[in-house]
Amino acid sequence: MVAELRAAGADLRHVDTWLFDLDNTLYPLDSGLAERVSARITLFVERLTGLPSAEAHVLQKRYLAEHGLTLRGLMDHHGVDPHAYHAFLEQTPIDCLRPDPALAAALAGLPGRRLVFTNADDRHAERVLDHLGLSDLFADIFHIACAEFLPKPDPECFARIIAAHAIIPARTAFFDDAPRNLAPAAALGMTTVLVGPAALGEAPAFVDHLAPELTQFLTSRRT
Repeated sequence: MVAELRAAGADLRHVDTWLFDLDNTLYPLDSGLAERVSARITLFVERLTGLPSAEAHVLQKRYLAEHGLTLRGLMDHHGVDPHAYHAFLEQTPIDCLRPDPALAAALAGLPGRRLVFTNADDRHAERVLDHLGLSDLFADIFHIACAEFLPKPDPECFARIIAAHAIIPARTAFFDDAPRNLAPAAALGMTTVLVGPAALGEAPAFVDHLAPELTQFLTSRRT
């Protein structure tokens, strides 16, 4: 069914609220920024714990898997100040990102409001959107501090964005590159779109649409 919808163009005519994850969704994974950020997080964990780099990386990924966000694990187990953590990550260069005028046009053509829904902090989101030339296309950014540092896929994170923006799930489409972040959205009745390389494989049942290329997916939707 998903493949048929992708081939024909997704029917999203019921949608008036468009939620987009930021990292690896509004720019491609192969940009290299994810690798840079991951290396910076590893360095933070290494300095915090005194672990060798390889062990710090393993701990980083374990916290990511267990908590949905490495920062949440660092806060819970090491008392890390999230503002200090984000200040450290903010030194990551983002010059590997390239503006995509076709994506900007596709986003601008979406009817209704567009929101960024990210586990990153506000400064990172603003830097990335500014660099990509997309800042003016989004009504707001729901970042990790807005959720009091409860990350996706925690259902409470979704409850908070729904309350903050009076979202009607049945009229909302949520785009994310991580399948597990789409599961709670689907449970709430949102239309779910898996973006990027993960969309090239077999998708879980709660994924409504596959978008290996976000721009192509948006421009081919039914209107």
